[in-house]
Amino acid sequence: MVLLLAVQLLVLNHVHLFGYGTPLLLAGLTLKFHRGTSRISLLLWGFVMGMIYDMFSNTTGMGMASCTLLAMMQPFLLNLFTPREASAEIRPSFLTIGQTNYILYVLITMLIFHVVFYALDAFTISNWMLTLMGISTGTLLATLLMVLFDLMSHPKRHES
Repeated sequence: MVLLLAVQLLVLNHVHLFGYGTPLLLAGLTLKFHRGTSRISLLLWGFVMGMIYDMFSNTTGMGMASCTLLAMMQPFLLNLFTPREASAEIRPSFLTIGQTNYILYVLITMLIFHVVFYALDAFTISNWMLTLMGISTGTLLATLLMVLFDLMSHPKRHES
């Protein structure tokens, strides 16, 4: 959590794809919890992660609300993309739920997170095109980074 927050606060908050979207990877921790994690634990982790992000980035509750909502929705979203016969200890990754399911899982969760975050940031519909550009570019870049991090952490094993 500390490493993810440090990367987000020190590097990614200064990346603005096409001048609009900032990838928000702080939701990445919530995505990686295994299927059997209690809801209270998920909510506490999401709340604390968002609170720490808000304290250091001056976003006044947007990160906290977004992370807490995503933590609340994570078990439902994970169940959509994991096989029913999978164990309760399954952690979402390319190896455990498959490439297509993992990419869709990350894309949908990042989309939900970015929609809530940018909607709270804009809090108006007068600049809806800018908000939509921020949501789409932030979601795509965050999804790409999450998938790349997962690929780097689980290199393919070659059989000899």
